[in-house]
Amino acid sequence: LCAGGLPSLSYQELKDLKKTNVLHIDVRERWEIDRFGKIPASINIPLGELVEALQMDPTEFKKQYNEKMPSKSDPVVFSCLAGTRSKQALGFATSLGFS
Repeated sequence: LCAGGLPSLSYQELKDLKKTNVLHIDVRERWEIDRFGKIPASINIPLGELVEALQMDPTEFKKQYNEKMPSKSDPVVFSCLAGTRSKQALGFATSLGFS
């Protein structure tokens, strides 16, 4: 999920990945996005909603997040403020069968 299985990415690595077909999910809370800003070309799915979101019907996912739902083999990168929640998100996604 994160750069071929690596647990973390540098800013430059993320910028390079975003030039490819990667879905960037920011798992911060909505108030954090409002306060600190949105990361360009990312979608916000707060960590508490992530498991439910990754199990949604693809049509519902698109309607709610305005983005195509990732398949279990699509490249996905998770981010948060300090890395703790994004590592949890990676664990959740892996437990749901994402590779």
